[in-house]
Amino acid sequence: MKRKDRLREWFSKDSFFQALKTAVADFTRRRREVYLDNNATTPILPTVAARMNEVLTRNYGNPSSLYRQALEASAVLEDARRTVAGAMHADIEEIIFTSCATEANNTVLKGLADHFYPEKKRILALPVEHPSVIQTLHYLAGKGLDVVWIPVDRFGNADLAQLEALIDDQTFLIVTMYANNEIGTIQDLTRICEIAQKHGVLVFSDCVQALGKVPLDFASCRVDYASFSAHKIHGPKGIGALYVRKGRPIPIFMHGGHQERGFRAGTESIHNIAGFAQACRHITDSLKKAEQVQTLKRGLADALQAAKPDLQINTPANSLPNTLNLTFPDVYNAELIAALDYYGIAAAAGSACSTPDNKPSHVLSAIGLSDTQARQTIRLSLSEHTSKADIDYATWVFREFFSGSFGSTTALWPGQLNQSMLDDPDLFILDIRFWYDRLLFSSISGSYESSLLTFKNHLDRIPADKNILVICQGGFYSPMVAFFLRSKGYQRVSYLASGLHAWKTANPDLFARACGENIHNLDAEGESGVI
Repeated sequence: MKRKDRLREWFSKDSFFQALKTAVADFTRRRREVYLDNNATTPILPTVAARMNEVLTRNYGNPSSLYRQALEASAVLEDARRTVAGAMHADIEEIIFTSCATEANNTVLKGLADHFYPEKKRILALPVEHPSVIQTLHYLAGKGLDVVWIPVDRFGNADLAQLEALIDDQTFLIVTMYANNEIGTIQDLTRICEIAQKHGVLVFSDCVQALGKVPLDFASCRVDYASFSAHKIHGPKGIGALYVRKGRPIPIFMHGGHQERGFRAGTESIHNIAGFAQACRHITDSLKKAEQVQTLKRGLADALQAAKPDLQINTPANSLPNTLNLTFPDVYNAELIAALDYYGIAAAAGSACSTPDNKPSHVLSAIGLSDTQARQTIRLSLSEHTSKADIDYATWVFREFFSGSFGSTTALWPGQLNQSMLDDPDLFILDIRFWYDRLLFSSISGSYESSLLTFKNHLDRIPADKNILVICQGGFYSPMVAFFLRSKGYQRVSYLASGLHAWKTANPDLFARACGENIHNLDAEGESGVI
């Protein structure tokens, strides 16, 4: 057979084309980026960015003045207020713009506490609230208020019978988020408002995750206060809103000016407010696509369940269409998130507002998960812009991870890092920390520090022939760096699970002896400097 004929025969084989198809598919997959952390924040829409740029350049006047440019800016402000109010079927005078939902949450809780205390001092709240609510309630409890947690079931649903039973003549407020940011549970806000109205109690609801994902109608649902944030609906960061039903007491946010009817002094951020309004104009379209998003979410859940049958789904049937909370037994979530990130997939271990300290999520604890299970749990949150191809790629990456195809690093738990390991001359400790982490406590003596943003610049100083232990403060940065090093050919890589915080707690005496001397800064100019 001639050489040309042999080549023709070989190229005609199914195995060749299958191999070529697989290679092309793998190459394409590895270059894909999939954003599945939309509950933390959302990419800004091009129309929103365009509107903001237009207002920045054309409507630069101060809306509190009376000349032409000022009146034009004032018109932008009031048009935006009307648009945002319309998104929740509220009246224009019921909307106060804030810098974010966290500001609104703090202001309502502290302001109402000041208004009612000491005549009334009881607040009922869900234990699955956002950290900006939970931490503010803890602050108020320290000031003498009686904060009582409403029992929830394994999916975070409020026990409404218990809620009503907890109301007494000292109760002035019920705090209940509409939709949970971590597990997606949707509360029966209408029924809760009915119970509150029956007993003459106010209701405050964090509606940040609900806007744009489920219909909101404050004309029929008698909530008294609600908070919102633009960056959760493809708008800009740095702008939020507080809804206050007419006739309800309004706490003063900041003194010093007449802006926002005197409740929040300071010149309004007109371009951000206009961006918020522009994002709200897309809400109708987002709600129409909710079923499509729900279908993609279910498909992803089914595929992951097939890939890892012992998977536990923490998101109930009555939930946000985009949110999926999953526990993977025997899988440390920080390492899984590191692997996902390396292959272009953004995911989260909990609320973005409380991730770096690596404490178990208070939401997962409230629904009955152990600390171990909480550290095996991640959240995936889609958007109306998530595609079927995105989900297919994500499914492939998860399968590869579970099969061990990506290679693995070794998790060293706090109780395992002992003196003999630290004395090993073959050990190279890479401490991933930012400059402000040095203000908390020092690193292990002899370690080499670099930040998460710059360590890749120093691979030539990280010896491939040593045992590399990657550490960080809370345990989230180190798996990401360890996985990256492993993918670059470093064979002996481990990371300190749960971070230096946990190691200090587990081994306080060893920590005191082992930290603080001869620490090298890889980010220093020239040779690594000693801190």
